[in-house]
Amino acid sequence: MRKTKFATLAAAFAAAAVGAAGVAHADGNPDGRIEVKLLATAVLPSGSVSSVPNDAAQLVSGGLVTRTAASNNVTPTVAIEYYVRHNISLETICCVSAHHVYATQGTLAGTTLVDHALVVPATLTAKYHFTGLGLIQPYIGAGPAVFIWVADRPSAAAQALGVTRTMLSSNFGGVLQAGFDLPVGHGYALSLDAKKYFVQTDAHFDTPTANAESVRLNLNPWVVSAGVAFRF
Repeated sequence: MRKTKFATLAAAFAAAAVGAAGVAHADGNPDGRIEVKLLATAVLPSGSVSSVPNDAAQLVSGGLVTRTAASNNVTPTVAIEYYVRHNISLETICCVSAHHVYATQGTLAGTTLVDHALVVPATLTAKYHFTGLGLIQPYIGAGPAVFIWVADRPSAAAQALGVTRTMLSSNFGGVLQAGFDLPVGHGYALSLDAKKYFVQTDAHFDTPTANAESVRLNLNPWVVSAGVAFRF
């Protein structure tokens, strides 16, 4: 329930900013500018189990897997930002991050369960930039997000248990954001950004004939980026 309320508020915040963008464009807003950021991004998910919709294989009730985690990753990221006012902007990011899910408690602790899972964290945030604070330009933001899983496969250990296919669901969530830009001249700036996502996914483990196990995971990653921005 808390996640649903947050996602609804985040979406409303972003929608309001999109409306402001339309008004600004119609008014010929002179502050409308594009900023492109090239970033190195650390994706630090949780991957903890929140519920077990299907425990037919008794991986959880049998004590084989009682807690999980998802691996961290560092990936290049491109962020594109449009300023609808001098202190209000909309931002979206583009990246692909690779992870695996492994057991941290139970008989299979330390064993990888889902291997080479690729995710696109589709994100739109509305940001408010604080002005008049000198060179450093801090900001906060919020918005909706969808983690789109484009590939995943069962690990060797999962295949040994009879699993032939895994599937991670692409679920809607929300994100909070904070960071700052440090202009260095000629349109360039150094940028540091942190996002906290609130996103779940359902991990399905299938045999050739049935769904053997379904586990709901709280991913809720921290996504921390640093790099260079150019505004024009």
